[in-house]
Amino acid sequence: MARTTPHDHPLDEEPPRLRPRYRQVASELLDGLRDGSVPPGERLPGERRLAERFGVSRDTVRQALELLRRGGLVATDRRGSHAALPGPPVEHLSPLTFPVGARAADPAAVDRSTVTWQAPPVEHATALGLAPHRPTLMHHYESFAADGTGLRTAVTSFSAVALAEVDELGRYRERADGTAAAQLGRAYDWMRRAGLALHHRDAITRLPDRPSVRVTRLVHDQYARPLEITELVVDARQDTLVYEFTQPAAG
Repeated sequence: MARTTPHDHPLDEEPPRLRPRYRQVASELLDGLRDGSVPPGERLPGERRLAERFGVSRDTVRQALELLRRGGLVATDRRGSHAALPGPPVEHLSPLTFPVGARAADPAAVDRSTVTWQAPPVEHATALGLAPHRPTLMHHYESFAADGTGLRTAVTSFSAVALAEVDELGRYRERADGTAAAQLGRAYDWMRRAGLALHHRDAITRLPDRPSVRVTRLVHDQYARPLEITELVVDARQDTLVYEFTQPAAG
């Protein structure tokens, strides 16, 4: 039996015109894994999206994914399938942190993140162009020091555009019960990978009668469509907000 490496696959030895349809789909997915279109560890689109993309049934997609799984190129868990092909780390990550105000990894801090499916505040619905009382995906973030100080809370509402065009966000709707931990730290990278350019506006306001500040971030895409709005409240007595920007060199 011929021996294969992580970058070789039996599909390479088979003429494309002789492949069954599921093997053709597997071959095209394999090309995406190799050229970095789907970086290592990145989630693949759901079966329905893949079926629509290739014009095949979901059974055909399942057969294609199973072929790649047997070759160790794709791994599947309860959240879907992701690329397992070894390769370089994902490059050009978004410099924006989600949600705005989220702390860097700090073992001394307590962080909680959950998602819900509910009607957002009126101000969020207006900013996102949502009809009144229409539910959407909301992300809730809370962080504080071990002694309870330095509290910061952030509430994010996503637009219908974001949920329709960003597969990773759309998948959270079925799990948005407000109890399970939600890992949306790469939300902006998912948006960019979906072809959305990100334009954000951050407004900082000191809250009256409270030693706190509020940061409101509104993110649009290149078509001026709103994608998300986040409101962060920080206890300004104990904490400091740091914004870091990088200006690319000319030429």
